[in-house]
Amino acid sequence: MSRDPGNAIGRRTVLRGSAVASAALALPAAAAAAAPALVLSGRPQARWGAQVGDVTASSGLVWVRSDRRARMIVETSATDSFRRTRRWHGPLVGPGTDFTGRTALHGLPPGEQIHYRITLADPHDPRRTGEPVYGTFRTAPARRRDVRFLWSGDLAGQGWGINPDRGGFPIFSEMRRLDPDFFLCSGDSVYADNPIPPTITLPDGRVWRNITTEEKSKVAETLKEYRGNFRYNLLDAHLRDFNAQVPSITQWDDHEVRNNWYPGQILDDDRYTEKNVDVLAARARRAWSEYFPISTLRPDGAGRVYRVLRHGPLLDVFVLDMRTYRNANSPGRQPDDAVGILGAEQLAWLKRELSRSRAVWKVIASDMPLGLVVADGGTNFEAVAQGDPGAPLGRELQIAELLRHIKHRRITGTVWLTADVHYTSAQRYVPTRAAFTDFEPFWEFVSGPLHAGGFPAVGLDGTFGPEQAFVKAPAKPNVSPAEGGQYYGEVEIDGGSAELTVRLREEGGAVLFTKVLQPGRVGQ
Repeated sequence: MSRDPGNAIGRRTVLRGSAVASAALALPAAAAAAAPALVLSGRPQARWGAQVGDVTASSGLVWVRSDRRARMIVETSATDSFRRTRRWHGPLVGPGTDFTGRTALHGLPPGEQIHYRITLADPHDPRRTGEPVYGTFRTAPARRRDVRFLWSGDLAGQGWGINPDRGGFPIFSEMRRLDPDFFLCSGDSVYADNPIPPTITLPDGRVWRNITTEEKSKVAETLKEYRGNFRYNLLDAHLRDFNAQVPSITQWDDHEVRNNWYPGQILDDDRYTEKNVDVLAARARRAWSEYFPISTLRPDGAGRVYRVLRHGPLLDVFVLDMRTYRNANSPGRQPDDAVGILGAEQLAWLKRELSRSRAVWKVIASDMPLGLVVADGGTNFEAVAQGDPGAPLGRELQIAELLRHIKHRRITGTVWLTADVHYTSAQRYVPTRAAFTDFEPFWEFVSGPLHAGGFPAVGLDGTFGPEQAFVKAPAKPNVSPAEGGQYYGEVEIDGGSAELTVRLREEGGAVLFTKVLQPGRVGQ
């Protein structure tokens, strides 16, 4: 199926709904933050746009936020004229979910464009409704068909927030024009531990200006503050328009809670009055669950993040959770490690689901890279690798077990996608270069940030034999988005040949690196 990236499907519908939200939110920062309280005498309004997540061949999960108590009503149609509609009665949204609501759509036709509109109705008078918000998405195909999706992570980090001089987050408009089937967010969807100041002076003397809010003026600790972090990003019109056209598959990493966190951690950080990370993580997870349509999580945070999304016969996406079940960050030299970075239960699930998959390509969405050495302080390590190029130790033991399973079960077509390190790169893992050799070669592609500080490249760990085919990273830390260095990746699968092409892209449209992979071929 060919597509014209300049002719985004359903743009009239999307922009029609977005205009209402944009008008409501195109205010100075303080007014935008307080806007819901200013209009409660009117009708319910959905100022934060609409989203759809975890789309399958027959279903999708629609999201909205109201400015007050309201009944969520969703209508779907095959066209943006909405002459024939199907109606879905959603929940009554209120303060218990920060006025967010989700409605599951089922029985949709596979491989079709679905147009939807969300109306919020006064719970006491259903005739009193706000202006609808509109969106569109494509269901996954039942048969072989071209597939295109994007991935990246790291949004509004290191104090680089919504800058009105740059128009906010313009990278989302660029990605929207590519008209992907979905967007994989590889984590750090907010930076709850990075306050957004009004201004930052750049190295050349220019001043970066930020829209900011009360909740973004300090590190998040309370549920209200975590919720405010997610609301903050939705002040950006580019992101709202993107959400209304492109469904998401979302995972979390550390900054949804706090940098480099792990279960059981007690903080030594004067910015926090609450030192127990488990308490912070529970609040953050609830807010994250409220603000993203994730099929395996309830709005109260119950459920699990890891899941598999099946996108027709060509693609399965395995979404990992490398936060909830990990052990403490350490030097990573232990010879036995049953907990690792995934936990025993998630590892068993992943091995089982990979074995069951009949998709040609099996994308493993990892919120952290495998062979890149990501440190946590002087002697501890944050990701899998710990800088020792020898036999697997610590968290590497779980990855070795997984890679051995993939080889011995003859599972083909695995590709790893990740973000986290704030630059872009491509690594091929090769047993002939590795200390651990019982695996088949595979590729890992790294992208990001979307809108955060850029950082220099880290070293490679030789345990699994990575060879770096491409890397682009700044020479100094925390390079602002004004200086470039914002990245996203594109994956395209040909419906006829099943050939998979990965492109590493930079904001502005440049393709930095391209790799074409052939289906079923080992060691490419």
